[in-house]
Amino acid sequence: MSSSRPNYLRVLSVFFRNSIVREMLFRGNFIIVVTSRALWFAAQVVLFEIIFRSLGPSGDINGWGRPEYFAFMATGMLINAVVETFFMPNCANFSELVRTGNLDYVLVKPIDTQFLISFEKVNLPMLNQVVFAGGLLGYSLWVRGEPIGLVPVLLYVLFLAVAVAFFYSLMLALASTSVWFGRNQGLYDFWFYVTVFARYPWSIYNGSSTGYVLQAVFTYVVPILLVVTVPASELLSKVEEGGWRWWFSLVALASTAAGLLVSRAIFHWSLRRYRSASS
Repeated sequence: MSSSRPNYLRVLSVFFRNSIVREMLFRGNFIIVVTSRALWFAAQVVLFEIIFRSLGPSGDINGWGRPEYFAFMATGMLINAVVETFFMPNCANFSELVRTGNLDYVLVKPIDTQFLISFEKVNLPMLNQVVFAGGLLGYSLWVRGEPIGLVPVLLYVLFLAVAVAFFYSLMLALASTSVWFGRNQGLYDFWFYVTVFARYPWSIYNGSSTGYVLQAVFTYVVPILLVVTVPASELLSKVEEGGWRWWFSLVALASTAAGLLVSRAIFHWSLRRYRSASS
């Protein structure tokens, strides 16, 4: 007797194959996107290389030396690449499903609706960022020249997953508002504004009253500053100001767990208020 329970791994593999087929239908676009992302990556590296050269051999940015900062940058790029590969196109498409009424067809399928909404499309060109970021991370650790134990590596992988989950929960909650607004064009703008703060270490905001306010808001209200700082700090065994590395790690874990629960609740609440195209 066959089970009626869907095989989620098999569904994911089908989604991935479909995404490959879509990309190969428009190979020119695929090449353009990959090339543009490679140029963006190179521009970021060159910019901060110029900055550190101007600071001198022993210069740093609020306690982050050149190899440490490039490791931090690579961490942010890895997180961003995963989110934009798997979640951004799907969350952005949710408003179109609502607007066109195609969400009706999603709701009747015998599979978890949030899973289907979150993983149907894969932005394959963004995977090249994983390769670039991984190369930058390896180079940074090699230049730093300090041995890294197994525990920091495991913690790094854990908090990379935590960061991805945190951003996913934010995007899902925002996408859910499409049920009320009909169309949510602000998702990409929101992602850009959020990642602007996440691109820099927590300690870079030290030294001014405005910076401390931003630290408080984006550490304890919406912990955007921690999602990249924490995994990079764990990998580098770098203690933030006041020796609060463990506390920041705890805040990142707790806020992400809460964010996933709250975003799922918001998503299902929005579905209950969705007006079917046939109604």
